[in-house]
Amino acid sequence: MNTMSHVVLWIAQGFLALFFLAGGAPKVLGRGLDNWIGFSGLPRGQVILVGVAEVLAAAGLVLPEVTGILPWLTPLAAIGLAVIGLMAAGFHVRANEHLNVLETSLLACIGAAIAVGRWDLIDSSADVPPWTLVVVLCLLVPAAVINVIVLYRGTGQQAAQPHSNSGRVDGTRQPVG
Repeated sequence: MNTMSHVVLWIAQGFLALFFLAGGAPKVLGRGLDNWIGFSGLPRGQVILVGVAEVLAAAGLVLPEVTGILPWLTPLAAIGLAVIGLMAAGFHVRANEHLNVLETSLLACIGAAIAVGRWDLIDSSADVPPWTLVVVLCLLVPAAVINVIVLYRGTGQQAAQPHSNSGRVDGTRQPVG
């Protein structure tokens, strides 16, 4: 693997790890969840389980390779985050949240690209030209960052406007009050 693809993989790993650490920690700690649409209808245990999986996978993206201890866990953590991203996309499809579907799908694709790029840590025949991963990740990561910015700005605007639904996954309204 050439130096450029190694650097791009590390940037993508850092981005994905920070994103899922920032998303998983509030789920585990139970702080700030009132700002996130859709979690009020889930059992607390399920929210904690998702948060723990996100935090552990975020650590698994970085720590094994940095420490040199069990580096084969890195591509497995990336696969795990890709699966979490796809499951979250399904969650947002049900809630009719199109930008969130795009965001979680982009994150899943980044996780899959990292898994392919780091798969050489596992004895396998997965062989993708390094330039392909560089191009893919150089498109996916900025797209995900832009989408996060759009989502963040949209959240502030939505807070000022009345909601047509309460953010519940089933689309029903809750009484205001």
